[in-house]
Amino acid sequence: MKKHNGMRPHDVVILLKIIAKGDKPWFNKDLANELYISQSEVSESLNRSKIAGLVSGDKKQVFKAALLDFLKYGLRYVYPEQPSSSVRGVLTSHSAPPLNEVIQSEQDYVWPYALGSNRGFAIEPLHRNVPKACLEDAKLHELLALADALRVGRARERNIAVKELEKRFSISLS
Repeated sequence: MKKHNGMRPHDVVILLKIIAKGDKPWFNKDLANELYISQSEVSESLNRSKIAGLVSGDKKQVFKAALLDFLKYGLRYVYPEQPSSSVRGVLTSHSAPPLNEVIQSEQDYVWPYALGSNRGFAIEPLHRNVPKACLEDAKLHELLALADALRVGRARERNIAVKELEKRFSISLS
């Protein structure tokens, strides 16, 4: 096994994809195909997540409380993001479900993507293929949009995002 050099942004994407799958069985190749990430990257990512204490020893179960702690307290510091220029893309953060139902804003945030149908300020996704994968998986889209709210949102958006993640993870830590 390779030396652990810390988590990478796409590790979060992979863990959230596993959660989005719910109780459906999966293999590494399924995650790779659905996320447009190589199988070796998925394998290495799960090894890093195991070392970090975010997945079980068999790498099939995400420790949701630990992941939520990481997202809540570390994501915006480890993978910070500042919205940039207006581009075409896929809605994220407070501009995408579920936050767009409770937060009104004149500024939309998007992941840059040529085939996206919205315009907004660019937020760099945690992996370059996130927009494509999210257009095919609404649950993953919600989870990654909530993660982006933690990365770029103000206190109110972050608090709402944490509550929404707790609901989707079926845990209560507040």
